[in-house]
Amino acid sequence: MKPLDRLRAICLALPEAEERYTWEHENFRVRDRIFCMFVRHGDRPAFTCKAPPGAQAVLLGADPARFFRPAYTGPKGWVGMYLDRGPDWDEAAALIRRSWTMTAPKRLVKQEGNAT
Repeated sequence: MKPLDRLRAICLALPEAEERYTWEHENFRVRDRIFCMFVRHGDRPAFTCKAPPGAQAVLLGADPARFFRPAYTGPKGWVGMYLDRGPDWDEAAALIRRSWTMTAPKRLVKQEGNAT
């Protein structure tokens, strides 16, 4: 399965998630707010997503070969993860889920938490 297809499956499984194509990138939103973007970082497929305060520094420090600081959203704490060279898809899903949780309205997050 191609990286974008796998990323799409993870993102669209989240409540009220939708895909749009803007700024020459596929992006995934919840109630019109972006929580994940498929990008090319150099020539490598990757995604970027929101991360909690401090997480970006921890991930980049732990494994700079797998993670990067996105150009435009990096200063706001977003983190990028490469999707080639055998990515850990469980880790990617966890990062994306956390980003969705940080982006979605609190009522929707609470509702989703009660459903599981």
